[in-house]
Amino acid sequence: MIRRILESIVKFVKPQPPSPREETKEKSTAASDGKPVPRYPRKHPRPPCHSKANETDSRQQKKATPKPAAKDNATAKSVSSPQASEPGKENTHEPQANPEQSRKKKTKAANWSLEDFIVPPEKDKTRFHDMDLPLEVMQAVHDLGFQYCTPIQAKILPRTLEGKDAIGKAQTGTGKSAAFLITIITRLLADPRQKPPVGTPRALILAPTRELAMQIAKDAHELCRYTPLNVVTLYGGMDMNKQRQRLESEPVDIVVATPGRLLDLKYQKYVFLAKVELLVIDEADRMLDMGFIPDVRQIVQATMPKNRRQTLIFSATLAPEVTRLASTWMTEAVEIEIEPDQVAVDSVDQQVFLATGDQKFTLLWNLIEQQQLERVIVFANRRDETRRLAESLERYRISCAILSGDIPQNKRIRTLEDFREGRIRVLVATDVAGRGIHVDGISHVINYTLPENPEDYVHRIGRTGRAGASGISVSFACEDGSFYIPAIEDFLGKKLSCIYPDEKLLQPLPKPLPLSAVKSGKSGDGSGAKRPGSRQSPRRRRRTPKR
Repeated sequence: MIRRILESIVKFVKPQPPSPREETKEKSTAASDGKPVPRYPRKHPRPPCHSKANETDSRQQKKATPKPAAKDNATAKSVSSPQASEPGKENTHEPQANPEQSRKKKTKAANWSLEDFIVPPEKDKTRFHDMDLPLEVMQAVHDLGFQYCTPIQAKILPRTLEGKDAIGKAQTGTGKSAAFLITIITRLLADPRQKPPVGTPRALILAPTRELAMQIAKDAHELCRYTPLNVVTLYGGMDMNKQRQRLESEPVDIVVATPGRLLDLKYQKYVFLAKVELLVIDEADRMLDMGFIPDVRQIVQATMPKNRRQTLIFSATLAPEVTRLASTWMTEAVEIEIEPDQVAVDSVDQQVFLATGDQKFTLLWNLIEQQQLERVIVFANRRDETRRLAESLERYRISCAILSGDIPQNKRIRTLEDFREGRIRVLVATDVAGRGIHVDGISHVINYTLPENPEDYVHRIGRTGRAGASGISVSFACEDGSFYIPAIEDFLGKKLSCIYPDEKLLQPLPKPLPLSAVKSGKSGDGSGAKRPGSRQSPRRRRRTPKR
């Protein structure tokens, strides 16, 4: 009995021969220098050419042997790299290229010359070829489809490119943004910086509204496409931390900003204006009306002295206050004027319908539906009026959105993007928010209520018929709005044709959707447009803590 017990113990302690599975595992571990290799399915074992040792040997053989033919090279690449055989899969281990380097590569790869941009000379027209602009700027101008300068560009560019201060009287839509951007880019490229400090721009562009600042920055990115210049936009209503990170992460050459946010970042030591040698103040009259001049004065004082700085000021009107500021901030400035009637009358067909207050919405709906308008801006004077108007349009199955001071900035950006992409037919806006709308293809601008200020009328209809394109503006003159027509006519220097609407435009409206469907976000066209401020779900009651 004791012998049997001892034999069983010896048999248990004696080492057993390895199983086939364990033997395979030991061999694979030894082949990889003691490091375990990843497991593969049994049906598809890993080929021996994919082991790390074989990959190292293949690399050494490539260094020692000459390069094979292109076909063999492609085959070797597909064998040695498992990811190469998977189309559409990105290699996440490769470092991403620097945007500045990618722009330089694009410029070099394009191999573009002025022979690719041939514009025949025409009488009374100025070509960009006549301005002696850098090749990078000319290539960007060619990509944007510009051939001849607008009147403001033809008059002001020869002087600003020489480094002179200038004040331009011009409305929006005249191409003034391209005029000062081309000046900035040309001068910065002529005198490049080797190692620009972080947060220290050389050019500063001030705009009164966020929308205008975003549009100027968009134009700047397009014109700087083939240059190493960096553009940063600073405006309120957005995350300030992201703007701080942008200022700290890379050098900045051009800053486009609204005064309030720029001063906040200046006080926090994230942006430094002591090296600003080119200063642009856009829509100075609007800056004055909105009370930004004290902030602008602080910003101007933080830049270089005026004898070492080029300053450009643009304004819709040369009021005495604007002229006084220009004399304080500028040195021997040249004055360029583009009259408003050249802008508003020549490129926009202006129509005025005489209607009562009760007929205006019927006239608006029939105008949009009968003419099948797809991209329209409707202006109103007050925010509450825009809310009521948008709600009524949604009840009658017209997708729309509001752009006013009540709308948060991030939602404004989404609204403008939806309007550009055609997901919104009608944009209901106020004057302050509407001045920064720069969207191509706007066929009609409708003044649901006429503005009290004639300058706002010009800015409104300037949303269509931009840069020489044709457009249509329709104004509704009711019992109250008719009193604003004489002042608008005096400002334009011509009479407006006021007519009564045709009976077809006053046809009765169809049955509207219930108000509950509009508030729940179920519009008739399936767009899901919601009234700004409406809630998707009932508000939860706040729980009171137990004592």
